[in-house]
Amino acid sequence: MASGTSRDVVGRGLRVLGRAIREQPRIFAVAVTGSVLFGLMVIASAYVVGGVVGKVVVPAVARGSVADGALALAAAALFGISVLRVVGIFGRRLGAGYMQYRLQATYRRRVTRRYLDLPLAWHHRNATGTLLSNANSDVEAAWYPIAPLPFAVGTLVMLVGAVVSLFLTDWALALVGLAVFPALFALNVVYSRRMAPRQARAQRLRAEVSGIAHESFDGALVVKTMGREAQETARFAARAGDLRDALISVGRLRGVFDPMLETLPSLGTLAVLVVGAIRLRQGAITVTELVSVAFLFTVLAFPVRAIGWVLAELPRSVAGWDRVRRVLDATGEMPYGEVALDPATPAPATLAFHDVHFGYEPAEAHLPGAQVLGEVTFTVPAGKTVALVGPTGAGKSTIASLAVRLVDPDSGTVTLDGVDVRELTAASLASTVALVAQVPFVFDDTVRANITLDRPGIGDEEVWAALRLAEADGFVAALPEGLDTMVGERGTSLSGGQRQRLTLARALAGRPRLLVLDDATSAVDPRVEAAILAGLRAPADGGAPASILVVAYRRATIALADEVIYVEHGRVVARGTHTDLLATVPGYADLVTAYEQAEQEREQTRTYDEVTPLTSGLEVEVDR
Repeated sequence: MASGTSRDVVGRGLRVLGRAIREQPRIFAVAVTGSVLFGLMVIASAYVVGGVVGKVVVPAVARGSVADGALALAAAALFGISVLRVVGIFGRRLGAGYMQYRLQATYRRRVTRRYLDLPLAWHHRNATGTLLSNANSDVEAAWYPIAPLPFAVGTLVMLVGAVVSLFLTDWALALVGLAVFPALFALNVVYSRRMAPRQARAQRLRAEVSGIAHESFDGALVVKTMGREAQETARFAARAGDLRDALISVGRLRGVFDPMLETLPSLGTLAVLVVGAIRLRQGAITVTELVSVAFLFTVLAFPVRAIGWVLAELPRSVAGWDRVRRVLDATGEMPYGEVALDPATPAPATLAFHDVHFGYEPAEAHLPGAQVLGEVTFTVPAGKTVALVGPTGAGKSTIASLAVRLVDPDSGTVTLDGVDVRELTAASLASTVALVAQVPFVFDDTVRANITLDRPGIGDEEVWAALRLAEADGFVAALPEGLDTMVGERGTSLSGGQRQRLTLARALAGRPRLLVLDDATSAVDPRVEAAILAGLRAPADGGAPASILVVAYRRATIALADEVIYVEHGRVVARGTHTDLLATVPGYADLVTAYEQAEQEREQTRTYDEVTPLTSGLEVEVDR
């Protein structure tokens, strides 16, 4: 694979650059125009310097005096050329920088948009660190050669002009140029081919290092409480060491080729002086022409390096583009339909599952998938509360995800008010149903921003109404700045119960007609939980109650439901009221009893922790 990459890296890299040019043709044209102007002025400056030496300096040395008029004319010519060179440099750098950063911003947006379009199954197969790398360092790497690209294109024009001018000057000097310039290009091609596998490996390791770092930071609580700091440090150090070695390999190869690329133009200048001296004695050229050609080779040394810069970065660009394209070309997105439920309908929605089957895709394509749900059929009637109960791994969270269309069933249908959720528009689905997940996610922003999410029509009055319904208005009012209080990253300044109530208020602020609670009040005191569910069933403001599908564990929560759906091994095995199931389904009775005993033990532990400081210094997260 590496050798194949090294053979075609130049072609693939040039295709990536071609894509960039097609996307930003006007900006590229401005940058190339500036670069071409600079290149032409470099050639012009060589011949002006030659003319100054041959027609001003040499005659002045012979006469012992300098002609003021000739000197002024030479100075004016050099000044004019310098001004045009500055204009060319400005246009080239401005255009190249604008083009590069614009492409990077565009593709960051495209990658992020693609992340949001792809289903959860795709995200489950890709590490968070890799996704961060795709949207950041891989995008940067893909368009990194854009900065020197206009300079390289202008240099190619300059080289053609230089060769033409050499032939117009003397065929022998032109042959020297024809030997040096192709040699430079060939050396750059060999360089880029050798660099390709090294850059690809380094880019892959960057993603792996990012992934391990993100995982370690995100799981800091587990790492510290399990005493795994040394092991996690060693794991990160090992992969960071691999990245270091990969980058050293890149630097070592660059250290070999860079001196060679710097030396060739100097050897060309030396060859020009040797051949030019012979041609000068033969009377084939003049001093002016010899100086012009020698100076031309001298000033070409730096611009020619621009070609090397582009070719040297092509392997990294190809590696980054391949990783970005893997995201952009990923399939499996869930397109929305065109049906919109009546937004003016205040009545709660009816949710129905009809013979739903679902299985998660395997992490690797050659492995069989895991069937999670089979023949799931039940209804959440309008305005009713249905509790979903079952042992761990029974498929409850998957049912919740299907209800809000985070995933689509393999077969069967999930409907809202009789409409297949796959036929609904994104806006209609978002305004009709809301999910409050097991793990509350809070943004590093104010309380107000976390609840409104910049959704139109949600002012402070609606925010406070949602907070009251979620039994969160009391603790928010007690915060130092109320709604304007910054809650910290992931809501670190709040307790677990406060975060859950905040995310519940976020869902309620949009006034959904169906509310899906996936164990969303597990960190809340049972009395507060009962008050929340009672408020949802009969809002204090007189509004219509939402239909509720709640994944429940506590007996008190389950008892509030109009109907209980008992799930085992991905199938609905019983339904009815809590009392009926306790009396008729032994598995259900055992499970609820076990949950109740575990809850009592947690409450006792929680009470003990509230009055007993921990010697480790870690704060116990309780509902405040």
